[in-house]
Amino acid sequence: METTVPPLRLAVVGHTNTGKTSLLRTLTRDTQFGEVRNSPGTTRHVEGVRLKLAENALIELFDTPGMEDSMALLDYLARLDSSEERMDEPDRIALFLQTPEANERFEQEGRVLRQLLQSDAALYVVDVRDPVLAKHKDELRVLAQCGKPLLPVLNFIRSPDQRIDEWRLALANLGLHATADFDTVAPALNGEAQLYEKLALLVPAQHGEQLRILSQDVEVQRQQRLNDAWRLLAELLIDVTAWRLISPSQKAILEKKVQLLHETIRIREESCVKALLRRFNFSTRDYLPDHIALEGCRWETDLFHPEVMKELGIQVGKGVAAGAMAGATFDLLTAGLSLGTGTLVGAAAGGIWQGVDKWGQRLLGKWRGESELSVDESVIRVLALRQTALIDALAKRGHAAQTPIAIPRSQISLTTEDQPVGAAINWRSGALPEVLQQARAFPEWSVMDAKHVSSLRRDQAVTALARLLAGGAPLESNGSGSTTAARVNPEAPGSFQVPPQREN
Repeated sequence: METTVPPLRLAVVGHTNTGKTSLLRTLTRDTQFGEVRNSPGTTRHVEGVRLKLAENALIELFDTPGMEDSMALLDYLARLDSSEERMDEPDRIALFLQTPEANERFEQEGRVLRQLLQSDAALYVVDVRDPVLAKHKDELRVLAQCGKPLLPVLNFIRSPDQRIDEWRLALANLGLHATADFDTVAPALNGEAQLYEKLALLVPAQHGEQLRILSQDVEVQRQQRLNDAWRLLAELLIDVTAWRLISPSQKAILEKKVQLLHETIRIREESCVKALLRRFNFSTRDYLPDHIALEGCRWETDLFHPEVMKELGIQVGKGVAAGAMAGATFDLLTAGLSLGTGTLVGAAAGGIWQGVDKWGQRLLGKWRGESELSVDESVIRVLALRQTALIDALAKRGHAAQTPIAIPRSQISLTTEDQPVGAAINWRSGALPEVLQQARAFPEWSVMDAKHVSSLRRDQAVTALARLLAGGAPLESNGSGSTTAARVNPEAPGSFQVPPQREN
């Protein structure tokens, strides 16, 4: 009869203020787990979380307080061993936990050691910006007495002030040769998988298999998040490119329609941004667009402002009322039927409305003197660059990061020659992807169009564009079996609760 393997219990330990809670936030993708502050002793109790795949609990992680007086504790433990025959070190720790000092003078250390004895292994979090001090070495000597596998996790390795070589040497001298590099603010794309793979070498085989399964699922989830993100961007670009507005050609009415176009595009991009943030388990507090206020659905200064557009390399001096029309392609439908008095503005794609039914409506609009408004091609390029930069930043962001994402305008400018990070399409030069040129001919593909209906052709266009955005790789969905996180009560290991939902 097959027996269920209990979850691997991991204590996350270390000196105060090294990033233990930050590590758990990143591993669980929960920005609300625990409390993170740049001050010592922020975590004062043990807090746990369980990682589950389907209904199977794979790992239980326990955040512990920072150890603060390891040097004195090491001396105290040495005095406990007064018998002629030396006791085993885990027995000495157990004896210490029965003393009044474990709940008084060494209360914080007592909580850490009690949790470590109840765990299968531990992750020792190191802030590699700190110098290696005697108290750190004594801390490791105390933890080693629990007799549990210990994997040092080197945090903040991307900092210019890091002392990683110094720490590696010190850890090796203490017999800790296996370490894991994991920056909790900006982890490597495969950082989690590498962490679990190294930990699997230190624990019993049954738990090693659990870690292998978790490592594989972490990679599947990472790829699925990217696939979903590219699809969200593809939907935005199809909606914006396909959409058009019909307006009488009187200047006052036309300017109002242009403002409606601007506002609608703003709201549509805002919706995409929020969806991307949710998909990566972040909120609007984690994103600081340049001069854009996402909350309250009001974008103060954006890519439709003439000065911003000029800075991004978008020409606004073409057509009628360039300031008001910034970002819009203006196509006077009377062009060719009014002795050449109409004006063709922007870069309207050729082959628009090639169906006979559409030509009837267009000819009727010509006789009425109506105009068509659509988004200028250069605006589509900037939208793509801006969202690509956001996706790249979200994919590399740890859930312990406290500084909001800010994408500089230079990164999304059309005048910059460098290929943007994470972009599989060169949006700054050349023709737009063929699928977007095709979308110009189908305004009903846009969800902003009053006549929008779901269609197979639109879905195929979105899928094709998403594949291009991802670099041509097939986009396969993996909707089942993903790892989920649930809070654990350390006092009752068999119980757990779902983390509260947070507002985005």
